[in-house]
Amino acid sequence: MKAELAEKTGRITAMLDREGLDAVLLNAQHNFAWLSCGGTNGIDHSRDNGAATLMVTRDGQRFVLANNIETPRMLAEELSAGDFEPVSFQWQAEKADANLVLSKAREIAGGSRIATDIALFSDTEAIEGKIAACRYQLTADELDRFRALGRDSGAAMRRSIEDLKVGETELTIAEKIRHELGVRGIESVVTLVAADDRIARFRHPVPTANTWNKTLLLVTCARRNGLIASLSRMICVGEVPTDLQKRTEAAAYVNACLMDATRPGATGAELYETAANAYLKVGYGDDIDLHHQGGAAGYRTREWTAYPTSTEVVQLNQAFAWNPSVTGTKVEETCIASSGGIEVITTSPGVPAITSEVNGRQYHSPGIISL
Repeated sequence: MKAELAEKTGRITAMLDREGLDAVLLNAQHNFAWLSCGGTNGIDHSRDNGAATLMVTRDGQRFVLANNIETPRMLAEELSAGDFEPVSFQWQAEKADANLVLSKAREIAGGSRIATDIALFSDTEAIEGKIAACRYQLTADELDRFRALGRDSGAAMRRSIEDLKVGETELTIAEKIRHELGVRGIESVVTLVAADDRIARFRHPVPTANTWNKTLLLVTCARRNGLIASLSRMICVGEVPTDLQKRTEAAAYVNACLMDATRPGATGAELYETAANAYLKVGYGDDIDLHHQGGAAGYRTREWTAYPTSTEVVQLNQAFAWNPSVTGTKVEETCIASSGGIEVITTSPGVPAITSEVNGRQYHSPGIISL
């Protein structure tokens, strides 16, 4: 992936030049995945920081700094020594000196102005926001990987639904989702399941021992090669209640309005206003206050969310995951913003679609799956 790596390196060096920095250290797991074009430095996924650090200097040199435990696997499985020059050190030395990586970086860069993506050292500037801006626009290779992730995630979710049984607990259902994703090399970094009355009670329903009888909400944020696709599905046993169908169609309309407005140049504030107006139009104006509506996606579940004063701007070929909800139901897909409109990448085979027309265009949102 020489072209992809070169493009990303160019974005970083341009940022370093603008900021007057000599180099930047990337240690956060999502940034390692981004710059390495899908690799991972993650071992302990309970934390942001990883087990190896990538470094880019202002003149475009790239290095990987890691102790002697991690260096062999990094070079064998995650990246190439031809792309990142290895700088290795004994693990005992790293334990004895918390600033060892920074000292090595300063030796390499020949300057003291070295920033980090996340707060690693007390005397360096953390510039995650500036690195994030480098991530927003997906490369051609990333678009291909993201489309494949979306397709596989949608299929995995549909397959897990086929295996559901009334009376199962939310915990059991969550494991079925994780299994179907796992056999496709995908990790569910967020898994939410709500059965029956819990759908209306909680916007973020962490799975419990509650059992499913009639209605079900399934949510996953699915990660592979660092990229994360988000999708939600509503299921109902037997005939779908009229009120549930009405609310889901309302959420689908909000989703359609957001997809229609997600065009390069639009701001987060404008997108929030679009959603607020859509909620009012369908008669659920207060529901926008009960949950965020989603926003930009990529190497984080949400790179940024839309809110009333957001100044973030939609980029060409940037990923978005909108998740409008009306109490008791939810609609969510992941899509790509292009100059010609939105491309939804997480559709599931056999899931009924709700079609909404906005500004003369038709948009399709996932409907309720009746079992």
